[in-house]
Amino acid sequence: MDADRRAVPGSVAISDTAMTDTAITDTAITDTASEDVVEHAPDGLAVIDADGRFVEANPAAVQLCGLAPGAVAGARSPFPAPEEPGTTSRSGDLTVEWTAAPGTRREFAYVLNQVPGRPRWVVSFRDVTVSRLQQRRLAAIAKAASSVASKRSLVGTLEALAQEVARTDALAGVQVLTVNSAGNRLHVMGASGFRSSEFFDKLMECRARGARLIMLEALEKREPMVVPNRYQQTMTDPAWEPLRELMRQPRWDWFASVPLLARGEPVGILNAFFAPGQTVGETELEFLLAMAEQAAMAVDHAELLERERDLVRREERQKLARDLHDSVVQQVFSMMMQARSLGVLVGRGLQPAPEKVAQVADDLSSTAEDVLADLRGMVVELRPATTAGRGLVSALRSLVDTTVARAGLQVDLDVADPGAELDALDVDLVEDVYRIVAEAVHNSVKHAGGTSVRVRLAVTSHGRRRRLVADVTDDGRGIGARADADQEDRTPSSGFGMTVMRERAARWGGVVRVHEVSGGGTCVRLTLPLVTSLPADPIPPATGAP
Repeated sequence: MDADRRAVPGSVAISDTAMTDTAITDTAITDTASEDVVEHAPDGLAVIDADGRFVEANPAAVQLCGLAPGAVAGARSPFPAPEEPGTTSRSGDLTVEWTAAPGTRREFAYVLNQVPGRPRWVVSFRDVTVSRLQQRRLAAIAKAASSVASKRSLVGTLEALAQEVARTDALAGVQVLTVNSAGNRLHVMGASGFRSSEFFDKLMECRARGARLIMLEALEKREPMVVPNRYQQTMTDPAWEPLRELMRQPRWDWFASVPLLARGEPVGILNAFFAPGQTVGETELEFLLAMAEQAAMAVDHAELLERERDLVRREERQKLARDLHDSVVQQVFSMMMQARSLGVLVGRGLQPAPEKVAQVADDLSSTAEDVLADLRGMVVELRPATTAGRGLVSALRSLVDTTVARAGLQVDLDVADPGAELDALDVDLVEDVYRIVAEAVHNSVKHAGGTSVRVRLAVTSHGRRRRLVADVTDDGRGIGARADADQEDRTPSSGFGMTVMRERAARWGGVVRVHEVSGGGTCVRLTLPLVTSLPADPIPPATGAP
């Protein structure tokens, strides 16, 4: 380089010799460019040797890599020189991470071109830290949303979410905590970076000593709280002594606590421990708020599901009470009256005729058999498909056999192409399908007034989509006539029961439809999609937290 050409302090200007016959992709630099253009280029331009060390660098490269002024030549570069002999260039979507100092992690997209005849490479690079981080954050939000929709375990969902937040922003640690139903205790449901089973006990010790708990303030105010230099405060405040060792590693600095809000009410908290050198700006806080929103949705969904299950359990108990009243209670009452009639005769000094005693005994025996059959049927309905070793088809066969014994009707089960696919269905899905079919069979037996019921189960294909179809068809008097004849009795069973059936189907994206059969009778059809692959097993629950 000519002596009268001025170099920018802290940089080594790229020489004309190094630039000769070298095409630098994605820049405005050519082999005829002036040194002024090189020095003022917005992208980093540098020459590296075979060991990946800087030979020369323009001012943008010096600034991007955080090089020490006057110490460019020989300094380690972020870019590896090609290992394959004879390789003259590297192009395409190449990226590399670079940490010049703690908290200054950057990502560079770069292109390498070899200087002809020399073991040196010219590298053109630009800082893509912000854009790549934004891409990872968007991907993390999408992944969290998918996890909320697919995972059936709240612990698994929040554990995966905590790890995703920590991995995306390279945080030192993350906690996701939820509020219990009483609203007086927080539970760690997901964690990354810190783990300890003693966390809460020691946290309560710190609180008793007067330690300021930022997470409780964020929960009470329902707004995010950000505290800079929180690590130093924690390590020096005597009130935090019980937790000091647990929170010493990994090293962190800034702290942020974001409440999880569902329907405007706090349901938990997301704590983020930022690595040294990291700060919490607007974009970082926006990402935490987005992930907290996904966590709140997961908690809210789990609570709604639990309430739905409680409702279903209450409905099942009500149905059991109705069935007991309609069958077992009345039958036992009949047995009691028959036995009491004999007692009345004996009390009056009248000797019952042998024929009368035989008739009562026969009636009692017959009624007792009916009661036993009804009770066995109810036991089967209470423990259908979830019994170990039993699948949907086996449970439905048991239902058919029990119904035949109880009702004296002809009940047939037709399973089209039974196979491993039906045996591999989710246990909860099998339970809901069984309950829907059982309710439909119960309605046919109780309200149709027919002589036969047919249950048909099949898996159908429509292109790449597969569906489970279950039909319950009777030869009774049909929907209209049934409504007229059983108006008073059908409301709890056919109306309320139908609502429960449709809710069960909707849980899996399915539908239940009822239509009359030509020639008389009613058909209840369940249709629901079958997923081609089941979600992965949830991540094991955390054993503790920081």
